[in-house]
Amino acid sequence: ILGAPALGDPGPLEDVVIDRYYIPKICLREAQMGDFIRYHYNGTFKDGKKFDSSYDRGATVAGVVGVGRLITGMDRGLQGMCVNERRHLIVPPHLGYGSIGVAGLIPPDATLYFDVVMLDIWNKNDKLQVTTVSKPKRCNRTVENSDFVRYHYNGTLLDGTPFDSSYSKGSTYDTYVGTGWLIKGMDQGLLGMCAGEKRSIIIPPFLAYGEKGYGTVIPPQASLVFSVLLVDFHNPKDGVFLEHLEVPEPCKRRAVTGDFVRYHYNGTLMDGTLFDSSYSRNQTYNTYIGKGYIIPGMDQGLQGVCVGEQRRVVIPPHLAYGENGAGNRDKIPGSAVLIFDVHIIDFHNPMDPVEIETVFRPEGCNVTTRNRDFVHYHYNCSLLDGTRLFSSHDYEKPQEVTLGANKVIEGLNSGLLDMCVGERRVLIIPPHLGHGESGARGVPGSAVLRFEVELISMEEGVPEGYLFIWHGEPPANLFEQMDLNKDGEIPADEFSTFIKTQVAEGKGRLMPSSDPEKVIADMFQNQDRNKDGKITPEELKLKSDEDQEKIHEEL
Repeated sequence: ILGAPALGDPGPLEDVVIDRYYIPKICLREAQMGDFIRYHYNGTFKDGKKFDSSYDRGATVAGVVGVGRLITGMDRGLQGMCVNERRHLIVPPHLGYGSIGVAGLIPPDATLYFDVVMLDIWNKNDKLQVTTVSKPKRCNRTVENSDFVRYHYNGTLLDGTPFDSSYSKGSTYDTYVGTGWLIKGMDQGLLGMCAGEKRSIIIPPFLAYGEKGYGTVIPPQASLVFSVLLVDFHNPKDGVFLEHLEVPEPCKRRAVTGDFVRYHYNGTLMDGTLFDSSYSRNQTYNTYIGKGYIIPGMDQGLQGVCVGEQRRVVIPPHLAYGENGAGNRDKIPGSAVLIFDVHIIDFHNPMDPVEIETVFRPEGCNVTTRNRDFVHYHYNCSLLDGTRLFSSHDYEKPQEVTLGANKVIEGLNSGLLDMCVGERRVLIIPPHLGHGESGARGVPGSAVLRFEVELISMEEGVPEGYLFIWHGEPPANLFEQMDLNKDGEIPADEFSTFIKTQVAEGKGRLMPSSDPEKVIADMFQNQDRNKDGKITPEELKLKSDEDQEKIHEEL
């Protein structure tokens, strides 16, 4: 029955006059007989004088509609209302307080005018209403009882009145599910959720705070609406979860405790928030594994990796940064599950030798390289992930070096020993036999190096400390033979001519070098002890004689 008091006096009313002056666009439910309802109202007489108001008492009215607990006119006028609907009700006396009235408040035969807004509707048969708003495509696991969850929420009453929000506090709500720490409706509503899922959960009062309500923000008998975003969850019994994204074939070796690993990573929270990345620093993270230098979950998660492997490591908080998080809580909050996507660049053990693989060795190879030999070789140098560093092919000539003279890194020197001319090898050189923790120009610190080497030529060397050796016994009258013009002294040109003659006649050999003239000049400087540009008989001494004199001095 529609009507309004402004239309004039229609005479005695037979029933309630209802004016639905505001109807919400969405009405999910209408109040039916036997429903529990909460509403606010103002009650006045025809002249506008107020006789009662729930607003003045500061508390909504809660009760059951249609079962005779209200005056008949109100019982009828509230049925069919939606949440947030507003109505004007005109209740004639026979549907109100009749000819008796209410002493001191409502006179006999009074027509009553009510302005009502419906705030909540529920029924004892109601169940939890869960609506999935969005759900990630990837969901390997869902929430179960005893899981620890971290979620954001906005909490409102059924009429939309907000009462609480985790967003306003700047942190997630963290708790166990199914252990009684939450209201029953939330305990049930979180079950089966995926990390990153959004849900709307409508909880009837008997699964929320019931007749008592909660403080001043949640009235008694209030239905609650939660908009929930599950950030992450775990179980205290969880271990590290590994997902092998890419494993290279073959994998000759897997990392174990005590190995030193270099890897790149992206670190994210379970909702995808990036909290750290080695890529952003353009530098690998380098550490020993299984030694406690990194969080326990990563110590476990890197066990068994191959060089070049890409692996996802999911770490529960008790194996990461625990309840306190790390650094700024905006980075890694307390009780956060961490996800690391790692790419293994290389690893080694401090006890590793040079690994030598012979790719090709000529048949009938009887002469191999030794320390002090002078060699020419080609090489390609790269990191284990294939990153090219250097190559002798970029230059006009092969690389040359005297082995054992500390002119190349130790691992390369070792890898060039016992080679035949024409032999090709692959060398894997750990950093302690390479460029160490500091690296070198173009070489990262602690990097394992891969060399492809080919021996082009070799010259037999001389013992350490020698620039020239005799193939037989040296001349007994060495000075006289060396003094070509017999003037009693040997200048640099005479010295050079004599040495070259000995080499040409096969009587001795110089220390192999790309610059024999410099070797001869060094020899002359060693013999010209007073640095006057010539050698006298007193100055000329064999290296073997000099060594013997030093032994006597020490004795």
